[in-house]
Amino acid sequence: MLRERKARGFSGWGLLFTLVLAMFFFLAGLIASARAEAGWSALAWAIALAIDVFLLCGFIIVNPNEAKVIQLFGTYKGSLREMGFWWMNPLMSKRRISLRIRNFETPKLKINDHDGNPIEIAAVVVWKVVDSAEAAFEVDDYENFVHVQSESALRNMATSHPYDAHQEGQMSLRANTAEIALHLKAEIQERLSKAGVEVLESRISHLAYAPEIASAMLRRQQASAIVAARQKYVEGAVGMVEMALDMLSKKKIVELDEERKAAMVSNMLVVLRSDQHTQPVVNTGSLYH
Repeated sequence: MLRERKARGFSGWGLLFTLVLAMFFFLAGLIASARAEAGWSALAWAIALAIDVFLLCGFIIVNPNEAKVIQLFGTYKGSLREMGFWWMNPLMSKRRISLRIRNFETPKLKINDHDGNPIEIAAVVVWKVVDSAEAAFEVDDYENFVHVQSESALRNMATSHPYDAHQEGQMSLRANTAEIALHLKAEIQERLSKAGVEVLESRISHLAYAPEIASAMLRRQQASAIVAARQKYVEGAVGMVEMALDMLSKKKIVELDEERKAAMVSNMLVVLRSDQHTQPVVNTGSLYH
């Protein structure tokens, strides 16, 4: 596996000035030889001029957050990262690799989650190239490689977790967004490490049940919410009944036998749990009539 190493170039400004002056000098010599009809001299000046023009093809510009991957006859010679105006051997090929931070959003994928429910999911991936040699030589097209492997990692991650947790402590796609994002980032990074790419962030940007089961799952979620809410109501009502009986007993306001306690508990639970206003009934008789 190729690893990035530093390439060195010559500062371009001094060489540019020298080669431009030499070009005018060789051109003047060629014209003078042609006028003097000195054939071999004119040929020498023409060759010198051609070499000068060829050397002018070796200038390159390296922009910020950019690398130039240098090759000579198929051999990797290094990567030039230092920004500026440089000159290198014109016979060397220079491939531009962007080191800027980039991001993309995967298309909406239709996948079956851990429970077998069809869902739609998409993710945003933020990445950058950290090793220009690996990006250039280890994969054919590193940008396409990032896109394909990110989709593959997203599919694999989505099938490993349910959309909603149905067991205590179970991780779900909808409830554990931070943990799922870290899991997705680690899985994508594992696949892209061979391409010299670092994943900076990944997160789910779209998550929904597939249209064919969305209405059924919505009713299921509503039923679960209603059951959870009623459970809270019951816990609160039982606590209030317990507190009322305890206070009546401590302050000795009235002594109730077990039958009357049961009747009081039943009445209070009905009042506290009722969805509508209850109608009070005044007892004008004794406690037992």
